[in-house]
Amino acid sequence: MKKLQNYAHGQWVEGTGDGKTLYNSITGEPIAAATSEGLDFGEMMDYGRRVGGPALRKMTFHERGLMLKALAMHLMKKKKDFYKLSWATGATKPDSWFDIDGGFGNLFANASLRRQFPNESYYVDGEMHNFSQSGQFVGHHIMVPKEGVAIHINAFNFPVWGMLEKCAVNWFAGVPAIVKPATLTSYLTEAVVREIIDSKILPEGALQLIAGSARGIIDHVESQDIVTFTGSASTGKMLKSNPRLVEEAVPFNMEADSLNASVLGEDAAPGTPEFDIFVKEVRKEMTVKAGQKCTAIRRAIVPEKYVDDVRKALTEQLQKTTVGDPNIDGTRMGALAGQEQRTEVREKVNQLLAEQELAYGSLETAELNGADYEKGAFLSPILMVNSDPFNKKACHDVEAFGPVATILPYKNNDEAIELTRMGKGSLVTSIATADDKTARDFTLGTAAYNGRIMILNRDCAKESTGHGAPLPLLVHGGPGRAGGGEEMGGKRGVFHYMQRTAIQGSPTTLTEVTNQYQYGAKHKDPGKHVFQKHFEELEVGETVFTHKHTVTETDITNFANVSGDNFYAHMDKTSLDGTIFEDRVAHGYFILSKAAGLFVDPKKGPVLLNYGIDNCRFTKPVYPGMTIGVRFTVQEKIENDKLGDENVAKGIVKFMVDIYDDEDETVGLATILTMVKKLDQSAAEEAAKEAENEE
Repeated sequence: MKKLQNYAHGQWVEGTGDGKTLYNSITGEPIAAATSEGLDFGEMMDYGRRVGGPALRKMTFHERGLMLKALAMHLMKKKKDFYKLSWATGATKPDSWFDIDGGFGNLFANASLRRQFPNESYYVDGEMHNFSQSGQFVGHHIMVPKEGVAIHINAFNFPVWGMLEKCAVNWFAGVPAIVKPATLTSYLTEAVVREIIDSKILPEGALQLIAGSARGIIDHVESQDIVTFTGSASTGKMLKSNPRLVEEAVPFNMEADSLNASVLGEDAAPGTPEFDIFVKEVRKEMTVKAGQKCTAIRRAIVPEKYVDDVRKALTEQLQKTTVGDPNIDGTRMGALAGQEQRTEVREKVNQLLAEQELAYGSLETAELNGADYEKGAFLSPILMVNSDPFNKKACHDVEAFGPVATILPYKNNDEAIELTRMGKGSLVTSIATADDKTARDFTLGTAAYNGRIMILNRDCAKESTGHGAPLPLLVHGGPGRAGGGEEMGGKRGVFHYMQRTAIQGSPTTLTEVTNQYQYGAKHKDPGKHVFQKHFEELEVGETVFTHKHTVTETDITNFANVSGDNFYAHMDKTSLDGTIFEDRVAHGYFILSKAAGLFVDPKKGPVLLNYGIDNCRFTKPVYPGMTIGVRFTVQEKIENDKLGDENVAKGIVKFMVDIYDDEDETVGLATILTMVKKLDQSAAEEAAKEAENEE
């Protein structure tokens, strides 16, 4: 029997002692032993801080993103091996897809976030704030990676996704991780970590693994560390109460099992698409991963007039769900992760049955496809009906973490909202309805009690990812019983691993600190027009002061004729009484267009194209006789690793367009986005060669 190894301070380490024996949940045969005895958790954390942290912090967001992309592509090539091992956890092929491909998908999704971050090791957050009359004392915010280590304590149900949905985010933020998977299925996590380490794509120290108990690890945390936990609420509360977390003010993100609900709208009568969608979602959430999902539907909240219809429809669907060995054709639901887990689920179901009626299933037996009920950890899907959910409240307090759900009746939408809230906080609730007003009232009535709400109807169902699928770019977590935490969420998730710091000073100094031009900072002489400089040659703060133009009534009339914009303030001087205008006012878009005519250098050069405008504002009226000019400044440079069809190496340059008048006051402000060719075309040439080789 294999003994799992831990990966600590740069090497694979076998724990001392016999360890805990892990079993194949399909056959009951022993697979491996897991132990972390002998590991020094404090030394592991110190190693992550000293070795992994500095290496990741030296990388920019773009480099970290490309690292995640490379890792995802590498692991995808090996996923068949992981699927074979995933079978032993009781997973069917679709179950493994959720766990394995879903985990790799998190790497890809977070890799793509690099396009929303600068090519720096830090992030500039929000807008500059002016605190002085002259504009020379301003404030801003930056975010830098925390200099500790992320400790991830994960659940048994997703040994791959559970690790990678967290690690993808902390690696992208620039923080190393120590992963502690649930021991029950840690053999699959260990296999993936071994492949990650062998790939040498991550810097050393970015990832360490504890394949056994991590009892006492929180005693070693320091103020720069972050702890995340996924699992039962009772274990999470115990960990969260550790005094060390309070003493060091360490963030603790908890994602606990919750009593998620799915609601059938009053309009979704039998025979409607929404009724069928609802039944499909409940059946799927009961049987995918054998119901072992923190997002699974536990409470099916149904109009009381449709309870019998839902019960019948679900029973028919569950009868078609073949339970057994996932390797045998026809099996649609595998086993629980282990016999210990089956025992616990049975206990919880018996608690529920004290108040509820069994509608489908058995706790003692199941008809299996090519498997032995006693040797494996199989359990029949269990469907119950609660006739009085406002008084028989166990369904709102007891979670059986398996293929188990209860139908709860309600009279109107207000009751559906109240029943949902009685779960005391959920990761997700869904509602199947074609009535958008019902959807609005329900969403606003339950949002405070949910981390995510999915509204399903005939328009979105075919493309929906489903009730139980958290998405990398949306937050995953929930209030109350669900733990009160947030994970993933795109940029929001990254910020959990970063320190936001307010910075104050002159615009010139903050431009230097942020490497983004701040309005009011000193300008740099570019030596020649910025449109004649390649991406690498441009410096933030370089400014072209354009020629000037005096606006005339003819300009205004001609622009109105060309654009078709004959708004009275531009064209009818007699209609200005009671307005803020003193005279015919120039169109804002004329001012912007004229500014472009002033700042553009028409000769062919490295600028490939202008593809957009951000944050355009017209701040002061421009009347005939006023003269305008433009301060055209390099605001920010962004690396672009995506090559076009011509394989031209290029970057994105943001230019600040500051349009000013005779009194040197800004009348318009905008940011234009340009693609600028690089001097160094070697990357593009390399990509072209690779494309030829692939062909």
